[in-house]
Amino acid sequence: MFRWFSVSGPRTDGSMNALVALLRVALGLLLLVTGALKVGHPADLAAAIAGFRLLPGSVVAPLAIVLPYFELLLGAYLVIGLLTRAAAWIACAQFVTYAGVIASAVLRHIPANCGCFGPHDQATADWPHVAFDLGLAVVAAVVAVRSTGALALDGRLSK
Repeated sequence: MFRWFSVSGPRTDGSMNALVALLRVALGLLLLVTGALKVGHPADLAAAIAGFRLLPGSVVAPLAIVLPYFELLLGAYLVIGLLTRAAAWIACAQFVTYAGVIASAVLRHIPANCGCFGPHDQATADWPHVAFDLGLAVVAAVVAVRSTGALALDGRLSK
């Protein structure tokens, strides 16, 4: 029934490879967009991160500087399909972390600004955001388990 998702190895079915490639590239493009929208706005991102009241101030500023570039790099790796499994598992962990942080704010009734799409994103933390991030984590896990998909650099390098 769930043979297409087995961990026993990648399926050679062309439609599955195309689907995995589509998911991988879409996830990578999303990370590229979110990272690009945050670049150059570390103060705004730091304010959004601090608004969740989870991290000490000494961590917030460096994280606000590094996070956009981390998202850009992770997105680029996914788009080109380089180190795909590792990049997808890291993205999965990142989205689960985001979901946990947002859920924490919702449960504590903190009206934190998400900041997901840069300084102009005024969306507050809510359950739909949690569900969206968990959905993205599932997509990343599927890409990690199913491997690279079509048109990935990993596939070309392994031949």
